[in-house]
Amino acid sequence: MGVFSYGMRYWKKHVPCAVFCQILGFIAIALDLLLPLLSALFVDYVLTDSGVENGDGGIFSFLVNGRFGAPQTWRLFFSITAFFAAFVLLREIVIYTRNVLFQYNGLLFENEMRDLTYKKLVELDSGTVATYNTGELLTTLNSDIITFKEMLSRILQNLGDSFFVLALSSVILAFNSAWLLLIPVIIAPVLITVLVKYTKAARRVSMNIRRNNARLNLTVQENINAVRLVRSFANEDVEESKFDAVNADLRAAYFEQADVSSKYNLAFNVIRQLAYIATIAIGALLVLRGVFLVGIMTACITYVLKIMDHLTQVSNNMYQLQYGLVSGGRIMEFLEKKTRIPEPAVPQKMSRRPEIEMRGVSITAEGKPLLKNVSMKIPFGKKIGFMGGTGSGKSVLLKSLVRIYDVTEGEILIDGKDVRDYDLDDLRDVFAYVFQDVFLFSNTIDANIAFYAPDVAKEEVMRVAELAQAGRFIRSLPQGYETIVGEKGLGLSGGQKQRISIARALLKNAPVLVLDDASSALDVITERKLMRSIKENYPERTILIAAHRVSSLADCDEIFYMQDGEIVERGTFDELIALGGRFAEIYRMQAEEGVVDDLQALSEAGEASA
Repeated sequence: MGVFSYGMRYWKKHVPCAVFCQILGFIAIALDLLLPLLSALFVDYVLTDSGVENGDGGIFSFLVNGRFGAPQTWRLFFSITAFFAAFVLLREIVIYTRNVLFQYNGLLFENEMRDLTYKKLVELDSGTVATYNTGELLTTLNSDIITFKEMLSRILQNLGDSFFVLALSSVILAFNSAWLLLIPVIIAPVLITVLVKYTKAARRVSMNIRRNNARLNLTVQENINAVRLVRSFANEDVEESKFDAVNADLRAAYFEQADVSSKYNLAFNVIRQLAYIATIAIGALLVLRGVFLVGIMTACITYVLKIMDHLTQVSNNMYQLQYGLVSGGRIMEFLEKKTRIPEPAVPQKMSRRPEIEMRGVSITAEGKPLLKNVSMKIPFGKKIGFMGGTGSGKSVLLKSLVRIYDVTEGEILIDGKDVRDYDLDDLRDVFAYVFQDVFLFSNTIDANIAFYAPDVAKEEVMRVAELAQAGRFIRSLPQGYETIVGEKGLGLSGGQKQRISIARALLKNAPVLVLDDASSALDVITERKLMRSIKENYPERTILIAAHRVSSLADCDEIFYMQDGEIVERGTFDELIALGGRFAEIYRMQAEEGVVDDLQALSEAGEASA
């Protein structure tokens, strides 16, 4: 499917308004093209009386038949002036109405396309989104939509206007003298040949500009997010060099655009000037031979120039059309992306006390195995721990429960039904996740905690913040809960961000709480107090914890130790210590390093600090 036909899928409901605007445009053009004929009457009937003997006034004969004044009289002058002013006023009213309508129509379309592309972004799985860089996505969801809207709402109407001018001007010329039509007929093939070459060059240049714009957006976005990292490494010079290189490429792309545009505009202007000179020469010859009146000759010269002007406008609009087609192609490609996590045709109902089971689950992404033959049962209300090194598959396993990853072998069951049989929103609604990569919005702490329920009472926000051990540090901030955190939590420590994200998950009050290395930045005492408050205040919850610290999993009902996507050890804390395997070895190493102490002593310390 072509870009234009694809765009019509969304533009078609705006077509009636666009057609009405086009009709208004034709009316305004017709009024504008009548003005030179009125001007000719001033020359032939007011300034001179040559029209009386040699002409009949054309379509405005009624103005010069004596009813509105005799030739070379003030009455005729004011009559023609009144008609001229009325036409100009009516044309301006029509143009104003048209401009307001087509801008309104285009903005509606732009708003709808933003909504469509944003919903598509949310719908796509993370793996598909990861195939785009941020700069590319920002360009697609912003400037591409504007460019595509301009193509459909403005450029196509401009082309329609130009073709209407070409047709109507040619008819008027033919009515007065077919000789003057020879100039556009002779020049048109040359102009079309230049236009075709211009269009090809414009498409290549527009794609290059868009590509370099996306690269610049990505570079700027990365440096905004990594500003602290860049400064901590004193690496500003390197990043400035990278930016300068990308910026230079974008500048070169725009220079190429200027070069192409200037070269072809020169060609168009030369053709236009040749047409102008030829028209004057032919018109003067026809006047000397008595074929034309002076006034009609000036009007015909105006029509020839309008033809040449609008042939040039066609070329300019065709140039801009290439930008619209490139942007439309990007939008089409994005909207046609298929998510790897499809919704079920007939979704099942989700219970609020989910029993989770994994049977021989394997997950492969881009040829790399992430999970291998994982099986387990998690009864509702249990506290389950997951441990293992980086890349062991803990996060993948937890994310697969809500289909951030889909299984490639085996099945994940909730209440005996495959997770792929549940509506995605219903499935994810029973889980509250705290990811290891904490994200906070550029908003108040209160708004970040209340993300799931923005209208929740302030008291509830404060309650969950206290449970997450975040209340004390929030109250110490100058604006407390109304403190604006920077983008991604800039200005807060890692532990503070983790506690805010845990409070956000607790406020959701979902049946299953998932903590994916969510307390790694907390000290052991704070972590123990946090886990105790969750256990005491949320007793009827399944809690799934992935951690690198043994003490984080001490009171779990069952612990799974993972390695290379497989479960290699499983059991209670005491059973795994008695097993003397990898889990026990890590416990001893952390104990020697002072990361964990005797659990009883740790518990007592936690109680004392409380």
